[in-house]
Amino acid sequence: MQWKKLGKEPCSVARAVSVIGDRWTLLVLRDCFLGVRRFEAFENRLRIPRPVLADRLRKLVRSEVLKKTLYEKRPARYEYRLTEKGLDLYPVIMALVHWGDVHMAPGGRPLLHRHSCGHRFDPVMVCSQCETELKAREVTVAPGPGGRQNPRKPPKIAGFSSPRPRS
Repeated sequence: MQWKKLGKEPCSVARAVSVIGDRWTLLVLRDCFLGVRRFEAFENRLRIPRPVLADRLRKLVRSEVLKKTLYEKRPARYEYRLTEKGLDLYPVIMALVHWGDVHMAPGGRPLLHRHSCGHRFDPVMVCSQCETELKAREVTVAPGPGGRQNPRKPPKIAGFSSPRPRS
């Protein structure tokens, strides 16, 4: 796989990584979910070089993850707001937050998250059908309509098992 061609791969992870798969983009998205909207605020919080930030924001706007909105005419100033496509990245960001809290925060969580029900929570993925927590060793994969079709050889993915042929 070539980095510049990831967006064309028949793999949802590769296509997603082609949009959000670098450290600055993930940190920009984190800040978007924390309510940051203006270029200068991203620059100050992240201490990111202006050209790099401009490039990442352009890419997120081009990919329709963010919407660029004029908030001041003279001089022209814009803010960046998450689109519906961008808001759909919330579970991804929360999964990274949870992993970081569990494995990379020896002094404890830097932020606590509270749901509108009033409770603090840990993000968990659940099955959309039975609502039990998903665990990697309990999930199987099979080719889908948008993947490469080779019924004789199911895909091998680390941490996942392929379905067993039925007799």
